[in-house]
Amino acid sequence: MKNKQTFGVIVTTRSFFPSHLVKTAREQIVNKLNELGYGYVMVSEQDTQYGAVMTFDEAKTCAALFKAHASDISGIIAVLPNFGEELGVVETIDLANLNVPVLVQACDDNFDSLDMANRRDAFCGKISLCNNLYQRNIPFTNTTLHTCNIDSLEFTADLERFAAVCRIVTGLRGSRIAMLGARPVAFNTVRYSEKILQAHKISVQTVDMSEIIFAAQNYADEEKITAKEAEIRAYGRIPAEIGDAKIIKQAKLCLAIEEAVDRLQCQASTVQCWDSVENNYGCATCLAMSMLGEKGKPSACESDVLGAVSMLAAHLAAKAPAALMDWNNNIRDDRNRCISLHCSNFPKSFFENPDLEIECLDVLGSTLGKDRCFGACKGQVGAGPMTFVRLTTDDTRGVLKAYVGEGEFTAEPIPTKGGVAGCHVRNLQGLMDYICKNGFEHHVCYVRGHVADALAEAFSTYLGAEVYRHR
Repeated sequence: MKNKQTFGVIVTTRSFFPSHLVKTAREQIVNKLNELGYGYVMVSEQDTQYGAVMTFDEAKTCAALFKAHASDISGIIAVLPNFGEELGVVETIDLANLNVPVLVQACDDNFDSLDMANRRDAFCGKISLCNNLYQRNIPFTNTTLHTCNIDSLEFTADLERFAAVCRIVTGLRGSRIAMLGARPVAFNTVRYSEKILQAHKISVQTVDMSEIIFAAQNYADEEKITAKEAEIRAYGRIPAEIGDAKIIKQAKLCLAIEEAVDRLQCQASTVQCWDSVENNYGCATCLAMSMLGEKGKPSACESDVLGAVSMLAAHLAAKAPAALMDWNNNIRDDRNRCISLHCSNFPKSFFENPDLEIECLDVLGSTLGKDRCFGACKGQVGAGPMTFVRLTTDDTRGVLKAYVGEGEFTAEPIPTKGGVAGCHVRNLQGLMDYICKNGFEHHVCYVRGHVADALAEAFSTYLGAEVYRHR
């Protein structure tokens, strides 16, 4: 149970409806969860009548079971094989007090089996259950169809999406974001409210960049340095003109950053990367952030804390590395396409060619000197479906807000340097208008795959954010 995502399952019934429907529903939901690789916690037929929850005593029994597995359960699934007993469900959720997402599923009736031995009426019962959840201020997620078969493809998609919602909600609540270094003075765009984040159970752990630089300069564990140097060489192609001393210097910086994030017990981080580290240490931080992201610990540049939170949410939704980029350039006459890029710190799996180049920053290298800017991961992002997302704190209004949508990374070569991506988004001009008029940053988070619905549901229903779902 500890190694896989687990749900609390409540199957309910109403006494004058056929009990064989409960047995069938229990078998179907267990088979479905097993098929998809999820765990479950559910009362047995010995715990309650039929293994269902109807009465207050049965609600207490189920709630006690859920509480005993509280550290495992990331969400609750309420199954209505018939009209159900709505009080049994809501009292279980109230008593268990797990504060996790809830999915409400109701089974289809068979038009040819509306006799009293087979009729379900779950179509109606679901409305009653949702009404009671609403009365008690228990947020919940609905299925795409009002009723659906547990064995249906539609419910499978709903369940996978709900699992992503649960990962986002449980992953963000209580999360810790490492802010390594101060915001660069020119980047007012990434200012944020630490207090609004804390109100959403997200805390920021701040570290002065001088501590990271000092740790890197004085790193003495030769065994770890050698291992990290080998990891860097295996991570990408390094031009011959980059000497061993520069790679060792970069290895020490990677270790100092990684260990600071681990020491603070953070799930994501952001780094002051422009341009103090290059000036005062002599390396770029991009590679360290890229390697962290590839390992499932997203890291945002330019001290963009909300960028890091967006990356963590996207990573939790897609179970894949996330990247932070700029909305950067238009493309010819196609107003639904643009270029996104950064210097860059994208995780390796984002690039089209897995043999990415690890070289020097181009823009800063031209002003500070390339010898101080080694550590940029260069290449073009591979084509395929993507989701874009951005969280921000609207400090003047005191709210957390977000936009999220889907598009495609395109294959056409982009004639510029760094980490680059060709992007196609329908109604891109409408999206840009929304971003500009609502005070969002120039940074955007991307993740591979289409997971926008799960992100929008998690943000709006369970985290209380204002969400624009771009379509």
